[in-house]
Amino acid sequence: MTPESFVAHLGQVKASAILRTDNQEQAAQAMEAAIRGGFNIIEFTLTIPGVYDLIRDFSSREGLVVGAGTVLDAEQAHQSVEAGACFLVSPVVDEIVINAATELGVTSMPGTHTPTEMLRAHHAGAQLCKLFPSPNGGPDWVRAVLGPMPFLKIVPTNGVDQHNAGDWIAAGAFAAGFVAPLFVAAEIASANWDAVEARARECLGAVQEPPG
Repeated sequence: MTPESFVAHLGQVKASAILRTDNQEQAAQAMEAAIRGGFNIIEFTLTIPGVYDLIRDFSSREGLVVGAGTVLDAEQAHQSVEAGACFLVSPVVDEIVINAATELGVTSMPGTHTPTEMLRAHHAGAQLCKLFPSPNGGPDWVRAVLGPMPFLKIVPTNGVDQHNAGDWIAAGAFAAGFVAPLFVAAEIASANWDAVEARARECLGAVQEPPG
C-alpha cells in the first residue's frame, strides 16, 4: 500500500487500533478481538515480544493494514517493512526514521507535541503527525494549530477514548489512534476478549459520528 493510498484509507475510516503489551500470544488475541469489532488499520508496537512475527502474520491477511509503532531507528524501520508493515509510527520526530520510511515507500507518522515539531516533521516528508502526548488543550489545541497550518494531518493517540474521540475529529483531527482505552490491561490479563471487541465497536462508532 502506497503512502497516498494509506493516508486516504485512514482518512476514511478515521481510526487505528494500537497495541502495546508484554505477551505475544495475548497481543494476537487482543488484536483479533479489535478486528472482530471492526478495526482494519492496526498497529503493533515494537516493544511486544515476537512483534515481527505478529506483523508478518496479520499483514498477510486480506483487508488488514498493519503498521509498526515505537520505531526508533532505521534498522527497526527496515525490519518492520520487511515483515509487512506499511506505516511506521514513532514517539518522536527523527529525520532518520522519516527518511527510512520514504526510502522504503511507506507512510511515516512521527510523534509530535508542538506546532514547531509538526512543521518540522511535515518538511522532513512525514505524511501524518502523531500527537503525543496529549496537550492540555485537547481538541481545542488541534483546532488552534490547524488555523494557521490546515495542511497538517494530525492524529492524536494519547488521551483519546470512545467518549471523546468525536470531539477530536470535530476539532479537525485527521484520525484517532486508540491505545489503552481500547486495550485495557486488566481485560487482556483476564482474556476478556468480548469486552475488547465491544469497546472496539464503540470507538469506531465515536469517530464516524462526531458531535455536531
